[in-house]
Amino acid sequence: MLQPARTKYRKVHKSRNRGLSYVANQVSFGDFGLKATTHGHLTSRQIEAARRCMSRYAKRGGKLHIRIFPDKPITKKPAETRMGTGKGGVEYYVAVVKPGRILYEMGGMNEQLAHEALKLAQAKLPVLTRIVHRADLSL
Repeated sequence: MLQPARTKYRKVHKSRNRGLSYVANQVSFGDFGLKATTHGHLTSRQIEAARRCMSRYAKRGGKLHIRIFPDKPITKKPAETRMGTGKGGVEYYVAVVKPGRILYEMGGMNEQLAHEALKLAQAKLPVLTRIVHRADLSL
């Protein structure tokens, strides 16, 4: 699974996920992209599941670019633990997603193949997305 090699701090505050994405909001590397339209968190497992789904459907034709990385640690306390005694240990990592963020990009294949691969990936993700083209820049 994807996770940072090392971090400056092991645990982070919860934070709020508001606003629009001003970084990675245009298709830059491929011809077609998957753009988030809602807020949310993507775990490294979900990112990997969508990647495998797209690459298997495309059968190694063309190129796939992942534009997100899970760098926020999520902690969890063990089951049946009493209140207090500090924050729990790191369980997994998530990528914070805002509306307008390009999650995946595909290039070097025909439009129909890329569209079907991206539709399969949409079903694997917990955030609502839409398929965009390089020329289409609207949210």
